[in-house]
Amino acid sequence: MVKSGGSGVINCSTNCTHPSKGGLETSLDTIVLQDYPQWKLFMIFNVSQNSSMRCYFWCSGKLGSKRLNIGVFYLPSSFPADPPKQVLLKLQPTRVAVGSPFTIECRVPSVAPLEGLTVTLLRSTEVLHSQTFEGTALSPQEAMVTYSAEAQLEDSSHNFSCQAKMDLRSRGVKVVDSVSDSQALEVFEPVQDNWMVIIVVVSVLLFLVTSVLLCFVFGQQGNHRRRGIHEVQAAWMRLRGTHPAQPA
Repeated sequence: MVKSGGSGVINCSTNCTHPSKGGLETSLDTIVLQDYPQWKLFMIFNVSQNSSMRCYFWCSGKLGSKRLNIGVFYLPSSFPADPPKQVLLKLQPTRVAVGSPFTIECRVPSVAPLEGLTVTLLRSTEVLHSQTFEGTALSPQEAMVTYSAEAQLEDSSHNFSCQAKMDLRSRGVKVVDSVSDSQALEVFEPVQDNWMVIIVVVSVLLFLVTSVLLCFVFGQQGNHRRRGIHEVQAAWMRLRGTHPAQPA
């Protein structure tokens, strides 16, 4: 496996004790690094597509050869980094209430093969979600990862990012990774519904008005009772004054 536009080293060797001739047949640009009778070291470069080549040696008038296929893989870093960014992060929505759901979406365009590609979603340095892809197709494909969570108030103090890492060490290729731009999530505490506030205020006012009215009504009734008693007493006193008591 060779990175698109990259180079690789090809080792051609033979068990023949005294080969008369040997080499590498390929349409790629090639230079000879080492040249010995039984083995030769070549560098191929500017590899832009899958290619087939052949190592050969002549031994005692007979031609021996072995065919080698070179596959090309594509990484985010093999394309212009800016613009566009090749690891794209998207928060939906970017402003959310505490306890409400939000989604993190990460896209990695033009990657091949998907084998060995791991996409990791991060909150600062904390791993929220990680997904490793499978697939050996050599044509560039898009990888996408989504993750949903409930917003916490402390999320506002962290940045979210996405890392795409391709590990092809099993194929002789080093680990290559790219990271998206960081994005912030605005989290707010929801305000009570206006209708609820109105209902509470009206209820309190009604309670106060009712209390005042009840106090007034009961106060008036008390005054009437006291006034009635006084009037009865006054009438009784007048009656006694009009008809004095007779001596025994």
